[in-house]
Amino acid sequence: MRILLIGATGMIGSRVAAEARDRGHEVTGTTRGGAEGTATLDAADAAGVAALAAGHDAVVLAIAPPRDGSDAAGPLLAAGRAVLDGVREAGVRRLVVVGGAGSLEVAPGVRLVDDPHFPEAYKAESLAQAELLDLIRKEAGDLEWTYLSPPSIIEPGERTGTFRLGGDQLLTDAEGGSRISAEDYAIALVDELENGNAVGRRITVAY
Repeated sequence: MRILLIGATGMIGSRVAAEARDRGHEVTGTTRGGAEGTATLDAADAAGVAALAAGHDAVVLAIAPPRDGSDAAGPLLAAGRAVLDGVREAGVRRLVVVGGAGSLEVAPGVRLVDDPHFPEAYKAESLAQAELLDLIRKEAGDLEWTYLSPPSIIEPGERTGTFRLGGDQLLTDAEGGSRISAEDYAIALVDELENGNAVGRRITVAY
């Protein structure tokens, strides 16, 4: 499979790239600044996305909203819209999005980000990711999309290959924890690229 990975050097993106390449897939990584070994791409440039996506089998969007206190949703949604337009222009139907955890439900109709104990420092980013999910649900019906939410905590760790998959509800363990290593998240994402079991919906993964 030929995969265009937008955001290839972040904590998650770099592990998705490694996992996919280890399985024999061809990965074209992109970064805004053109880091070594990647192509230069502004994800909000639909024409640029289309040019790079051409000839690929799938696109993975693995970028995060700005974390500098500025508008988080605006840039992420601009990138989301451009990627949707770009993959259409390139004729690529498969899109997998590295999403956020904040939009996962902790009770019927109650999102994690709405919990009063949710860390304020991550709220803007989480709300932006929730808006991106809404955008994809509304506007990507013609594409084979999947939005993959991590659990509450995702960080570098061990590649175990053992985890659970879920839907719109936050997954927690017996102690109430909700976490996964970035390495195991990458396994779940590449699994989904290969098997397409969750086309047209959001899923999540956790221990």
